[in-house]
Amino acid sequence: MKVLIMGLGLHGGGLESARFLLKRGAELTVTDLRDEQTLAPSIERLEAARKDSSRRASVRYVLGKHEVDDFKNADMVIKNPGVPPDSPFLQAARLASRRIETDISLFLDASPARLTAVTGSKGKSTTASALHWALAHSGEKKTGGKAYLGGNITVSPLTFLDELKEGDDVVLELSSWQLGDLRGRKTNKNHADSMLLKPKAAVLTAIMPDHLDRYGSMESYVADKRVIYQGQDSADFTVAGDDHWGRSFLTESKAVPLMYSRSLLPEGVSGGWIEEPNGSGYARLSDGKQVELVPARPLVPGRHQKQNLLAAGLALLGLGLSAESIRKGLETFPGVEHRLELFHQAGGIRFYNDSAATIPEAAAAALEALGGGTDGGRLILVTGGTDKNLDFSPLVQAAGRAKALILLAGTGSEKLRALFHDAGIAYRGPFDDLDRAVTAALEAAAPGDRVALSPGCASFGMFLNEFDRGRKWKEAVRNLSNK
Repeated sequence: MKVLIMGLGLHGGGLESARFLLKRGAELTVTDLRDEQTLAPSIERLEAARKDSSRRASVRYVLGKHEVDDFKNADMVIKNPGVPPDSPFLQAARLASRRIETDISLFLDASPARLTAVTGSKGKSTTASALHWALAHSGEKKTGGKAYLGGNITVSPLTFLDELKEGDDVVLELSSWQLGDLRGRKTNKNHADSMLLKPKAAVLTAIMPDHLDRYGSMESYVADKRVIYQGQDSADFTVAGDDHWGRSFLTESKAVPLMYSRSLLPEGVSGGWIEEPNGSGYARLSDGKQVELVPARPLVPGRHQKQNLLAAGLALLGLGLSAESIRKGLETFPGVEHRLELFHQAGGIRFYNDSAATIPEAAAAALEALGGGTDGGRLILVTGGTDKNLDFSPLVQAAGRAKALILLAGTGSEKLRALFHDAGIAYRGPFDDLDRAVTAALEAAAPGDRVALSPGCASFGMFLNEFDRGRKWKEAVRNLSNK
C-alpha cells in the first residue's frame, strides 16, 4: 500500500503513524513544509524504525513543500490535525478518491479497549492525566486491565495499540482539530452503523475562545468540540461544566449527563461541586448520598485545577471506581508538565512552568492560583507571544495580582503593550531572547517570591511549539538562577 504522511511533525502523531505503517509493509512518502534540519529528531527516529523493520520498507521524503501528485497517487493519506480540512492538497486526494486518515482514526478503528475521551479549551491535559493516574493506581478496576494515556498530550495512541486487549482502559485527550477530523466517521468494525468515536465517558473541560484565527467564530470552534459525544448513547455518559456551553453539551448529548460546578447543584441534577469553605469536591449519587471525590488540598494549585479534578472524578465514578479510591488517586496526582508545573527552587524563589497556557484566560488563572496577597502577589509573571486573534482583556484585568510583568516578543505582546499602557500597568520587555527575559525576572524577584512563565499566547516565532517553549524556559531558569 502506498501511504502519504502529511506532516511528520515533532509531536509524535505523524512519526508514529509512519512507524506503525512501516511495520505493516507500507510504501511511505513523508511530506512536510518544514525542512530537514527542523525535523531532524523525527527523521532520525523514523530512519531507525525503517532499518529495524523486518520488511524491505521504503521511505521517500518531500520536505519544505508538498507535491499535489503525491496526494493523487497515494492509496491513503495520513494528515496532521494542524492541516485545515480545506487544504487544496487534501481536496486533490478526495477528488482522486483517496482514503484520508489520522493516527487517531487508525487507532480507534483497531482498539479493543474501553475509551474515555477528554476535550476542552483549557484543562484537558490535566483532566486526562488525572483520569489516567487514578485508573492506573486503583486496585478496583473490575476488568483487571491496564490503563493507557494518549492523544493531543503528545503521545500517539498508535505507540501502544499493539499492547491493548479487552479490559484495558484508554484515556485520549482530543483537540478540536482532532475531533473535527472524526466528524461523521463510521467504524469499519463489525457494527457498521456505529460511530468511529464512541467513548464510554466523554469529558468536556472549560470552553474559552481559542484558535479563532482558524475557526473565525466560537460557534464553529465549539462545533468540533461537540463531536466528542455525538457517537454516544444511553449506555455512556457525558461530563461537562455548569456554564452556557456545558449546559448545551449535556442537553444535546444522548448519554447520561453529569455536571460539575463551583457551587452546590440543585436537587435532581446529577454531578458534583466544590464545597466552601473547605474546598473539597463532592458528588451526589443516584440515592441522594454525597461523597467526597476531590481533596481540599490537592498537589496541583489553583481553583480551576480543582474543577478539572472534579470533572475527572465524576468520569471515574461513572467508570465504576469507588469514591474512596477516586479521592485517594486524585490526592496523589502530581500534575502535568507545562501546566503550573513547580520545577525549580533557588534562592528562596519558586519557579513555575505554565507554557501550556496559550490563551489569555489561562494566564489569568495562573495569576489567580499563584498571585494574591497584600504585597501585590509576589508573583513575577513572564507572559506574551504570538496572537491567535484573541481578546486579552482577561489577562490585563488580572495583571494587578503580579508584582512584576515580563513580556516575551510577539504579535500578542504588541497588543498587550497597548492595553497595559492604557491601564497604567508597568512591564519590562518585550524580549526576543529568553535568557534576557529570565534575567529580568530574576532581577525583579526576592526570596519568598514566585516566578512563572504563563504566556497566554501561542509559541510560534521564538519557539517550535509550547512544549519547546516550556523546556527552554526550564533550562534557562536552571542555568541562570544557580549562578
